[in-house]
Amino acid sequence: MRIVAHKIGNKINGEGVSFTNEELQLDENMSELIQNYFLSAFKSEETFQFYSDSYLINNPIYSTVDFIFANPNLLVDQSIAIGRHLYDAAENPRVQGGELFVVYFKAENENEVDKIGIFKTEKRESFLKVFPHDETMDLERDQGISLAKIDKAALIFNKDKEIGYVLSVVDNNKNGDMYYWFEDFLKVRQREDDYFHTQESLTIYKDYITKQLPQEFEVSKVDQADFLNNTLNFFKEKEEFKLDEFAAEVLKDEHVIESFNNFKTDYEQEYQINVAEEFPISAAAVKKSQRHFKSIIKLDKNFHIYVHGDRKMISQGQNEKGKFYMIYYDQEV
Repeated sequence: MRIVAHKIGNKINGEGVSFTNEELQLDENMSELIQNYFLSAFKSEETFQFYSDSYLINNPIYSTVDFIFANPNLLVDQSIAIGRHLYDAAENPRVQGGELFVVYFKAENENEVDKIGIFKTEKRESFLKVFPHDETMDLERDQGISLAKIDKAALIFNKDKEIGYVLSVVDNNKNGDMYYWFEDFLKVRQREDDYFHTQESLTIYKDYITKQLPQEFEVSKVDQADFLNNTLNFFKEKEEFKLDEFAAEVLKDEHVIESFNNFKTDYEQEYQINVAEEFPISAAAVKKSQRHFKSIIKLDKNFHIYVHGDRKMISQGQNEKGKFYMIYYDQEV
């Protein structure tokens, strides 16, 4: 691991920068600690790629990491270029200054590729230093960087260079500016891989079931919950998504299928995307998306019914006391 550190302030607030001209020299223990700190930030399988409104080479960070991959000895000079771009990208006074670390990770075996990490620390945590003194202890308050979670991070893998490389990106401290790290500085967008297609498809099916379906058909809240559960179960149980199979097993009714196809066409035109009809399903994307598939029936302000399974185990009715739901079960858990 080769690493360079710089201090980057906020340009709008009149803060300056401080660039170093040498790589940091770390002992083995510190090197391992720092590497674990940096790489532990990347927990999601969501990946990104550099892009440009004209040519990729006009993306400053893309062209800079391209130089480093070609010649790692340029790390110091190119890290300064990255630091200058980061400084210029801060167009919001709420963006916090901090330390910028640019790291070159050499592949350890033939199954890996070289990687470049760009990390920024912003928040400061208070901590106590304890010093033994005769028969007592002295305490001193200080501030430093917490090793619990880095504020901003990007890891660029040396593959798919021609379409913008492969990146993992994290922003844990948006400071009221959600575009600063992803758009203004890195200029990246999500890659259209299995994770993307799974996530995008689950979003469009949820939107159709919760928004469009009740407008065109007489469906109860229980029916909607059933559609949502069946959709999620389809993605959990299958290894590959095929629209024809999904339509036959989940949507079923030919009028609903036609309605969905029209909704999908409008969705693609509005958002200028192509919703894939066949792709391997990403289990990680399903797991992340399932939190938005909660099938809840809200009854006035008194009750919420969470529907997880068999549609036949719940029915509706009405009597002199009002509307009611009847729920069948085998045992109380």
